[in-house]
Amino acid sequence: MKKLLLTLLLIASSSTFAQSWDTQVSGFASASRGISKLEIIDANTVWGLAYDGSATGANVQEFTRTTNGGATWTPGTINVGNTALAIGNLSAISATTAWVSAFDSTAGLGSIWKTTDAGVTWAQQNAGSFSTAASSWIDGVHFFDANNGLAFGDPVGTTFEIYTTNDGGTTWTPATSPAIVTGEYGYSGNFVAAGNSLWFTTSKGKIYKTTDKGLTWTKLSSPLNDFGAQVTTTHIGSLYFTDDNTGIIVGAKNYSSTAGTGTFKIYTTTNGGTTWSTGVTYTGFRNICYIPGTTKLVATSALTTTATSDGSSYSTDNGVTWTTIETGTQRLPPAFLNETTGWCGGFNSDPFTGGVFKFNGSLFNPTFAGTKSFVVAPNPVNSIVSISSSLVDSYSLKVLDLTGKTILEKELNGIENTLDISALNSGMYFFNFTSDSKSETVKIIKN
Repeated sequence: MKKLLLTLLLIASSSTFAQSWDTQVSGFASASRGISKLEIIDANTVWGLAYDGSATGANVQEFTRTTNGGATWTPGTINVGNTALAIGNLSAISATTAWVSAFDSTAGLGSIWKTTDAGVTWAQQNAGSFSTAASSWIDGVHFFDANNGLAFGDPVGTTFEIYTTNDGGTTWTPATSPAIVTGEYGYSGNFVAAGNSLWFTTSKGKIYKTTDKGLTWTKLSSPLNDFGAQVTTTHIGSLYFTDDNTGIIVGAKNYSSTAGTGTFKIYTTTNGGTTWSTGVTYTGFRNICYIPGTTKLVATSALTTTATSDGSSYSTDNGVTWTTIETGTQRLPPAFLNETTGWCGGFNSDPFTGGVFKFNGSLFNPTFAGTKSFVVAPNPVNSIVSISSSLVDSYSLKVLDLTGKTILEKELNGIENTLDISALNSGMYFFNFTSDSKSETVKIIKN
């Protein structure tokens, strides 16, 4: 049985701010191509997975990709040897290398496919996996870096079918999940990864979590009895994490699939999903993403009955309060690299019109915006960097790479501090400073 999941989120508050979205051209030959998922590699390189947004709902095996920040997008075909297979998700780690999961929408089963030439060709990996009739059903593939990845699917026997690799998918090793309960299965694409951790959800409201790239797993409870409205038909939800500990569930316990309605709550965790808050109530549908390494959220809306409730919003306090970016425009799922660089999906009219939106503005906390509270020098830097602030006595520092992965964390005090980053590879990093409710991010070049 399967189970393609709605991505959900919340209604925003009413004030406006100086941000907007610039329309870009996804380039798909067919009209009404939507983008269900965006994978940001860096400020220039982004992949987008396509689906058919027309009334026919045809199966689509297509992607689009940019390597110049969205100035141009180049579409391509995901050739998995069978045009009837559905593409469950796409996981990219560079401008040339990505993986997809594929399955039969009726029979399930599944396969893993990899490209190393920017989607020109695709090769199957782990051909013997997800092949147990009436049990196997691949739910996702994810790569943490060029070598380490995992793929997971519905239970075979008493545990979920899971494989890991540490050589880019050349070889795969089975891993074992905690035991399931009767009738428990997963949902295609309903998972989230942050750092070395990954979480996926089930039809029994459980969350399976790994903190070591899939080698070992724990089973956690959630506020919901079902994440996909398939077993407990009124329970539905989506899961998001920004780091190993901080995340949210957005879910409803009174969801109606026929009416498309429900009262949703945002449940929060600060211990990786071990415990959850009682929830803050919202109503409506939203797609959502974290600004990596922060508690800032961006929400976009596509599943609404009136155009006036479409639009986008953001939260700087992990979903407690929301600020409207704009209303009246349909937007698909967002993805952000940092507070100033992000995209969301859309629908194209033809190969030359629309299909994707790029964020134009900044989601810096207004308390810090423009004040340059933190000075980091020298920049570029070879080894030792000096950090100073005339406005803040104590603060937290997270150093993030271009993928949003947290490289190191420190608690700092005083007017001036030094940090040795000589061990980091050359490239661009983001120093994210937080103090009380204020936040600021500084871009650093490591020589």
